[in-house]
Amino acid sequence: MCTTITSRRQNMGILDKFKLDGKKAYVTGSTRGLGKVCALALAEAGADVAIIGTKIETAEAVAKEIAEKTGVQTIGVQADVTQPADVDAMMEKILDAFGTLDIAFNNAGIATVANAEDLSVEDWDRTLDVNLKGVFLTSQAAGRVMLKKKKGSIINMASMSAHIANIPMNVCHYAASKAGVIQLSRNMAAEWAPHNVRVNVVSPGYHMTEMTAQFTELHKQWLPRIPMGRIADPEELAGIIVFLASDASSYTTGAEIITDGGYTLR
Repeated sequence: MCTTITSRRQNMGILDKFKLDGKKAYVTGSTRGLGKVCALALAEAGADVAIIGTKIETAEAVAKEIAEKTGVQTIGVQADVTQPADVDAMMEKILDAFGTLDIAFNNAGIATVANAEDLSVEDWDRTLDVNLKGVFLTSQAAGRVMLKKKKGSIINMASMSAHIANIPMNVCHYAASKAGVIQLSRNMAAEWAPHNVRVNVVSPGYHMTEMTAQFTELHKQWLPRIPMGRIADPEELAGIIVFLASDASSYTTGAEIITDGGYTLR
């Protein structure tokens, strides 16, 4: 027997499912690089966006820039994602400004290069604090809000480095932190799926950002390992973030989308 199911989602056109009109979002680490590009994309899709950074002046400047380009409501918020009190204050400011939260993109991260035998405990701790603990704290804070409303999309930033060794760069601490993000996100997704709170992961390869620009001497060694033969533009991540934030991905949770030009295929 064939059962016909009629739903609001079926009555929406496919492009409508990608719209974020009226949604409330934040992006950590969004004063530059991939975070800024993706915050702009969420705003272009219709969401009001909180720009989270470590310096309030920069966060407010980026928020103003995005508001002027898109016409949505934006705010700048200062927060250290490794500090629970800062994350709590961040969430309070977002809720004061927007009233609710629908989309969280936990993007803030750092990267340094060091041989494993020379890596200091301080560099290890700082990398794990920002890249993994920070994602946990912000996901937890966002989840608490979304669980109450029985809906939300959390997107966490990992990396293709969770799956490979970044030869010739030695970044065992960075790779470990990003692998942790994937398993953290998968377990949160399983816990929160019954409450319609989705948790997904994006794992980019090399994008031309301020972070990767510091490794210009390595670009010639990266390119032969990328089947598409080029480093990505930052904007090439934005569509994936909008997809995961939107109703177009309403049945997607616990997923990891690797966007690396085919690097991890080798």
